[in-house]
Amino acid sequence: MREAAKYIINEAQRALDRVDDKLLDQFVDSIIAAKKVFIYGVGRSGLVARAFSVRLVQMGLDVHFIGETTTPIVESGDLVIIISNTGETMSAVQTANIVGRIGAKVALVTSSGHSKLGSASNITLELPIHPDENRPRLAPLGTLFEAASYLMLDSLVPVLMERLKQTESSMRRRHAIWV
Repeated sequence: MREAAKYIINEAQRALDRVDDKLLDQFVDSIIAAKKVFIYGVGRSGLVARAFSVRLVQMGLDVHFIGETTTPIVESGDLVIIISNTGETMSAVQTANIVGRIGAKVALVTSSGHSKLGSASNITLELPIHPDENRPRLAPLGTLFEAASYLMLDSLVPVLMERLKQTESSMRRRHAIWV
């Protein structure tokens, strides 16, 4: 376990260190400027997407996860954030293409910026995963991307909190209370 944890942490840090700071600023600006924020991801990338959507809701933003029965229609002026390791997930590509025709902005988090989704996105945050012989044994499938994307998005929360003048206390008031 310790060997795998150390490997995952080191490789996630390596990916995070290579993210373009100007694109991170554009990503944050786009979230703040959007009328509504929509988030989409499939599988474990979808779980990362859902976790980020919870934090955005706790900051008071109008946020929806694409595919839920209560999700409204995407309109011009909205932002759609898609999280996809490969950038080739067909349903995500279709979503980005439709959103682009509507006039909403698409922001992508991926390990493959030169992908179909990369071509269909306005902002692409690429988390490059360094392949080596240890990855399949210590971090199978998309583990490194999922860990790095979760860390990156959660690390943007304090930036968004500051820009939106939110505190932990104000966010707690919007936190789900389970009965």
